[in-house]
Amino acid sequence: MQLREDVSLVDTDYGKVLLDGGTGEYWELNPTGSLVLTALLAGRPAQEIAAMLCSEFDVDGDRATADVTDLLTALRDARLVRP
Repeated sequence: MQLREDVSLVDTDYGKVLLDGGTGEYWELNPTGSLVLTALLAGRPAQEIAAMLCSEFDVDGDRATADVTDLLTALRDARLVRP
C-alpha cells in the first residue's frame, strides 16, 4: 500500500498528519494510528500490525484488529492510499 502521490505525510509531536493535496483536507493520526499507518506503508500484514498494537499499547487482540481494519477502511474510503 502507498499514499497517493498528492498526499503529504508529516510527523508531529503527537502522531502524524496527512494532507490531501487534491481536496485540501487533512487527517490527524494519534500515536496508535501513526504506528498502524507506518506499518501498512511498510507492507506489514494487518494481523502483524494488530500484534504490534497489543504489545505496544496493551490492548486486546480483538480491539487491535478492529482498530487496524477501521483505519485501513477509512484511508481507502478517503482515497488517501492506493494498493
